Amino acid sequence: MKKILHIDLDGVIADFITAMNSHPLRKISPYDEHPDTIPGIFRNLKPILGSIDAVKLLLQSDNYEVYFLSTAPWNNSSAWTDKRLWLEEQFGELANRKLILTHRKDLIKGDILIDDRPNNGAKDFEGNWIQFGSEEFPDWESILKHLHLV
Repeated sequence: MKKILHIDLDGVIADFITAMNSHPLRKISPYDEHPDTIPGIFRNLKPILGSIDAVKLLLQSDNYEVYFLSTAPWNNSSAWTDKRLWLEEQFGELANRKLILTHRKDLIKGDILIDDRPNNGAKDFEGNWIQFGSEEFPDWESILKHLHLV
């Protein structure tokens, strides 16, 4: 039986931090305090090093049923569409109907969650939380080794 594996987007697959820090609206109110509300910011994020190949490997694995589990800012309705379009651009048909947007990751059923932050219920997820970017899991290679895929 396949394990259900959820993968966060921002900070795990997509480099939101670089986009946020380099965006021209970043220093203008209200975006200086709420950069995730910058219109269109989620549409053209650069992938995090190694993330696309690693996630494709997971999506094609016989061991895992993969979903993307992300939070989209309530006050930035374009983020909801932009995240879906970004996934389609990166993964094509492999990502079809695999996106779950929620502010409560702890309410989602699953065996494993790969997320970079404890926010939005990630730290209280019912399964195993793998903290991307932590000392134990600093990159995608370490995660794939942990999941026995390399």
